[in-house]
Amino acid sequence: MLRGLYTAASGMIAQQRKHDIVTNNIANINTPGFKGGNGINRSFPEILISRVRNGKDEPGSVSLGRLNTGVLAEENVSLHAQGDLQETNNPFDFALVSNIQVPGAVFDSSGKYVDANGQRVIQPQAFFTILNAAGEERYTLNGKFSLDANGQLIDGDGHQVLGRDGQPIVLVEPGTGAPITNFRITRTGQFINAEGQPLLGANGEPMALMITRVEDPNQLIREGNGLYRLNALDQGAFRPINADDQVEVRQGYIERSNVDAGQSMVDMMAALRAYEANQKMIQFYDKSMEKAVNEVGRV
Repeated sequence: MLRGLYTAASGMIAQQRKHDIVTNNIANINTPGFKGGNGINRSFPEILISRVRNGKDEPGSVSLGRLNTGVLAEENVSLHAQGDLQETNNPFDFALVSNIQVPGAVFDSSGKYVDANGQRVIQPQAFFTILNAAGEERYTLNGKFSLDANGQLIDGDGHQVLGRDGQPIVLVEPGTGAPITNFRITRTGQFINAEGQPLLGANGEPMALMITRVEDPNQLIREGNGLYRLNALDQGAFRPINADDQVEVRQGYIERSNVDAGQSMVDMMAALRAYEANQKMIQFYDKSMEKAVNEVGRV
């Protein structure tokens, strides 16, 4: 009886976590560049149930089947599908349109491909690269940028946006130090002036956004505020994009969240109903144990 109680309790915990993931998706439905999460559940190891003789699993034993002992909310996997683009006409708003291909792979709408041998391949994704307050590189798809008092390109939380040379992008007029606002961005992320001439950085090289290609976006770890990071062991899993990668920068646009509001409501209600079902099972076991202790015990 207690085994069933623990099984129902594990189901409640798993559904509560799934409900939290869905509500977080709905809360960020208007957050630029947000990628919805999907809760993945895994069952506990199954137990083979057999009818034994003399307390031993002898050759004459009869197999009755398998018993599952519960479920585990294993991980929260992000869905890195391309979100819709929203035009803002703000020159400091940028969006990435990414469709990076891998030879021999045909990706589905979720960005996944499974070959004939069952090997799974995840579609690489492109991200803007910024520096956090600790000076560490982080990745984001929220391209809603602005200029600070020093002419540095920053995101909504004040983090510096990195250029292709690994240095923060500074948009100021040489000599005067006045901020540059009448610039344009090419499809490859290079800054140009109104006449189409490249804008030069402090090192005399043309300025361009550092766009990072992450080979497996499922290895990214959410840090909040639209930022992602990679573990130290996964540092070889990214590189700057090159000319062959199908990545395009759109100026005056932001990428909207890829969360499906209708599907999220369905998932939330399904998690709630499953939670209630497990709750009722716990109440049933509680009443059964109460009867066994207070009534059967007296007999």
